[in-house]
Amino acid sequence: MSSSASSSTAAASTEAASEGAESTESGGRKRPRPGERRVQILQALATMLEQPGAERVTTAALAARLDVSEAALYRHFASKAQMFEGLIEFIEQSVFGLVNQLGEREPDPVLRSRKLVTLLLQFGEKNPGMARVMVGDALVYENERLQQRMNLFFDKIESALRQNLREIAVLSSATTPTVDAQADASVITAFCMGRLQRFARSGFKRSPSENLDHGLRLLLPDGRL
Repeated sequence: MSSSASSSTAAASTEAASEGAESTESGGRKRPRPGERRVQILQALATMLEQPGAERVTTAALAARLDVSEAALYRHFASKAQMFEGLIEFIEQSVFGLVNQLGEREPDPVLRSRKLVTLLLQFGEKNPGMARVMVGDALVYENERLQQRMNLFFDKIESALRQNLREIAVLSSATTPTVDAQADASVITAFCMGRLQRFARSGFKRSPSENLDHGLRLLLPDGRL
């Protein structure tokens, strides 16, 4: 056997020793690459949350779906709360990444605000399991810090809208631009949360983008500038 083959065999033996239990549980199937199992766990959790009327997702049910032991889950996440935090991080990175792009590419504050609302609702519609996390339905029996983190998410959405709306108010020579922007941002954020909540609680039958153009014309009319 060549020296390179010997090295590969040694590396494989070391990996098998560190994850031998997981390999046994999977019945000899090919072991996921480093980090791949974490992604699989989060994908499985999100998929389970997409089931209309789904009750609380347990680690036992999650492990069964992945055909591994609960111990295997905890080799990748310290707790179930950490798994939900992984989903929340995905939500934050996805949505705020798009919001930041809007800030750079869309000069019109009215259109920027409309597009922000649209991308937020479309994200929830395309990711039903994530929508349940966003509105807190999936977090009812989980660690309180998870709901606090989602509250902070919507606070940031409201802050982004407030900044846009203040720009609109200043350009339209409003007498109290800051007060107006704060009130309007609160109403629009509540509209978004309500749409996402209705989507989740209808078993994903009521689209959050239903009649959205009409709603946006009411909330953010063309003549605001």
